Amino acid sequence: MAGDMYHPPDQQRLLSRFLASASGYWRGRTGWRAWCLVVAMVAIVLLQLWAQYRLNFWNRDFFDAIGRKDGIELWRQAMLFVPLAAASISFVIVSVWVRMTIQRQWRASLSNHLYDYWLGNNRYRQLRFMLGEHQTPEYRIAEDAKVATDVPVDLAVGLLSSFLNAITFIGVLWTVGGSLVITVHGHHVSIPGYLVLSVIAYSALVTAAMMLIGRHLMRVLGESKRVEADLRAIGAHLRESGEAPALDGGERGGRALIGGVLAKVIFQWRQLCFQLMRMTLVSQTNLLLTPVIGLLLCMPKYLVGLMSLGEVIQAAAAFTIVQAAFNWITDSYARMAEWRSSANRVASLLLALDQIGPSERSVDLDMTAESKVGKA
Repeated sequence: MAGDMYHPPDQQRLLSRFLASASGYWRGRTGWRAWCLVVAMVAIVLLQLWAQYRLNFWNRDFFDAIGRKDGIELWRQAMLFVPLAAASISFVIVSVWVRMTIQRQWRASLSNHLYDYWLGNNRYRQLRFMLGEHQTPEYRIAEDAKVATDVPVDLAVGLLSSFLNAITFIGVLWTVGGSLVITVHGHHVSIPGYLVLSVIAYSALVTAAMMLIGRHLMRVLGESKRVEADLRAIGAHLRESGEAPALDGGERGGRALIGGVLAKVIFQWRQLCFQLMRMTLVSQTNLLLTPVIGLLLCMPKYLVGLMSLGEVIQAAAAFTIVQAAFNWITDSYARMAEWRSSANRVASLLLALDQIGPSERSVDLDMTAESKVGKA
């Protein structure tokens, strides 16, 4: 086996191997619990959307009352804000519980399965002789399995919320903003739904900038995790073997070896730092500009009396929500890269374990960890 040439698996094989084990939580005897939690999560997202929608209209009514200097209406809107805020906060708290319950149970299912597979039939003793990228398996199970189950839940909830927000508040922008009439060379040109068109164009620009700047993130993050694993593996070997201090010059040799890997770790960390700095420049600039752009786009109609102050605030808030929804990919890009790297590392461990003895049976994938996840 040691003389064979190792060919790293492609992305499709890694993904398919990861899903073969990770999907055990969603199937079998305990699968119904997972899907019940998913239904609850969808219901909570819908309730959060309702609360956000009502608060958007509350902004309009509150600032219209300010514009009219209507004290009675201001007091009424202030009292209305209390139950709306309480409902919104309550929905967020419940959504945290449901989301983290799914993550906790899924992690327990996958981790139990990985521990069973790694420790069963003395595979952990034979793993070092197998081809593949399987250094520090204990870390892959403890940390990478956590990331590989936490991040997909966060991304799925964020995607659903962004999709619903985009649909809902595009309607608000279209209704409140209406059409903008501009004069070009003496001719009046009407732009229907100009706020919707503006937010789409602006979001596309920001997304393109983030994708361009962050195109190397997955490679940098994956390499950073790889050298971190190498550093832990060498440190564990030096600690457990006890050979370095016993040999002449062994301490210096071990120190030089671990020092070289540490230098690679620091270099990759610096590369990751620069990559994240460039992406942060885009994301923070977008965060500051979006509400301002929304307000400025409403000014032409506000100054001629076609929009009230409350409608300007409502439209600007809706513009920000829609832009954030459209930029879900931009905001989640780093986390998707993190998930891909961790899932690949878990899959690499599984592929290496597959080479040892009989392959795991499908019933093991579905039932071994599921029998324990109910205790989590």
